Amino acid sequence: MAAGPTDYLAAERTFLAWIRTGLALMGFGFVVARFGLFLRTLQMAEPSLPAQSYGLSFWFGTALIILGVIVNILSASHHLHLVKDLNQGGSDFKRPSTLAIVVALTLAVVGLGMAIYLVWVGQPKPANIGHQEKAMTSNADPGIINVASSHSVDEAVEKLKEMLQSKGVKLFALVDHSGEAEKVGLAMRPTKLLIFGNPKAGTPLMIASPTIAIDLPLKILVWEDSNSKVWISYNSPAYLQARHNLPPQLVQNIAVVEALARAVE
Repeated sequence: MAAGPTDYLAAERTFLAWIRTGLALMGFGFVVARFGLFLRTLQMAEPSLPAQSYGLSFWFGTALIILGVIVNILSASHHLHLVKDLNQGGSDFKRPSTLAIVVALTLAVVGLGMAIYLVWVGQPKPANIGHQEKAMTSNADPGIINVASSHSVDEAVEKLKEMLQSKGVKLFALVDHSGEAEKVGLAMRPTKLLIFGNPKAGTPLMIASPTIAIDLPLKILVWEDSNSKVWISYNSPAYLQARHNLPPQLVQNIAVVEALARAVE
């Protein structure tokens, strides 16, 4: 029996449906791939977010794009074969579409993999201890930067005192908080505060913004946490600038605190 116009139109509708399927797969794959990049960008912009790896989003998205390309190529081949068969007056297509079955099973596998991946990403991950030991985020304490040190509290304090002396910066006071606590019979982990400064650097700051006198002289806190890890803490120069509306050219007068803290890591 010769094929009629309705047969050819049905074949064309099927072909167009497969093209839409291929385009949808490629579009969805692009969204999935870009989603991982978006999450990484968001994580970089917001350090308080837990560290996660979103690299699999790229591979899932790429796999879907490739699948869409394969669907379009195979559907074109399938359509040409069907039209040729119709031109010869018959059809060998008396079985379920192999392409449809393969695509359905492939999408099921990819979908299952994406579901497992999303569940895995959504689980809370332990903090990156190595990164925390290098430098704690200042978001935990607004305006305070914490830098890990490989020295004991006493060693770090001595190094700081030596550096202050070598730079001609006056150490106004060394407050031994843990030592004072011990005197009154209280237990406290080693905690010492260094108060230091230079009138040549501090005076212009107070002239420009008198309220900064509440945060001067500069301070560095050396303390030990419950895991016996030593930290060097100080007020962020950027925080002090914003807090007291300091002129940008004077921020360098308080930036010395950052250099000192980093020197005793």
